[in-house]
Amino acid sequence: MERTQCDEFTCDTVEVHEELLKVVNDSMPDEEELYDLAELFKVFGDSSRIRILFVLFEAEVCVCDLAAALNMTQSAVSHQLKILKQNKLVKSRREGKSIFYSLADGHVRTIIDQGREHIEEDR
Repeated sequence: MERTQCDEFTCDTVEVHEELLKVVNDSMPDEEELYDLAELFKVFGDSSRIRILFVLFEAEVCVCDLAAALNMTQSAVSHQLKILKQNKLVKSRREGKSIFYSLADGHVRTIIDQGREHIEEDR
C-alpha cells in the first residue's frame, strides 16, 4: 500500500509507551507558563521589533534615533517599543526631555543569537 504524505507522520500501529508519557507529563510546564512562553515568542514574530532589538544591541537610543536608523516614523517605533517593554525585552530611562531605550537584559541577545544559529544551520 502506498503511503500518503500525511501517513509519513503517523505510526503503522497504535502503541502507547506509558513510561515515556510519564516522563513527558512530569516535565511539562503548566498551561499558564506554556501560554506565557508562546506569547513571548509571538513578540519575535515581527521584523520591525527584531530590527529595533538589533539597534539596541549596539547602543542605548531614543525614539528619534531609532526612527532615523530604521527609516520608520516615531509613532511606529513607539508602538513597537511599547510591545517590547510590556514583554520585558527592553527598558527605558528618562534623561531630561528624552527617553532612552536599551535591552532589558542579556537574555534578549541570547534568544536572538540562538534563533540566528538555528536558521543558519542548513545554509
